[in-house]
Amino acid sequence: QVQLVESGGGLVQPGGSLRLSCAASGSIGSINGMGWYRQAPGKQREWVAGSTNSGSTEYADSVKGRFTFSRDNAKNTVYLQMSSLKPEDTAVYLCTANIQRRGLSYPSDYWGQGTQVTVSS
Repeated sequence: QVQLVESGGGLVQPGGSLRLSCAASGSIGSINGMGWYRQAPGKQREWVAGSTNSGSTEYADSVKGRFTFSRDNAKNTVYLQMSSLKPEDTAVYLCTANIQRRGLSYPSDYWGQGTQVTVSS
């Protein structure tokens, strides 16, 4: 099995910062892309940021310049450094990864359970 576990969410004031982490564990053969989505109450899930195995990183326009995505391949972990947070950033942040399990010839998408980020004064 493969697990993705997020951490680092919480309550922060507007203009503040938070750092999210997502660690992949289990029977991992290789990891391709990893990234972050978010889902606010009553809204569709929204892609936030992510990278491919080649190392290219992209961001949604809504977070560009405020959020920084990074990846530690040795630890199978990705991070999302969030700065200048706004109330509209409030959401459950979910980690996703495209992982090929050991012994299998094809990758699958996996999701974490999510971590709540609330931006409020």
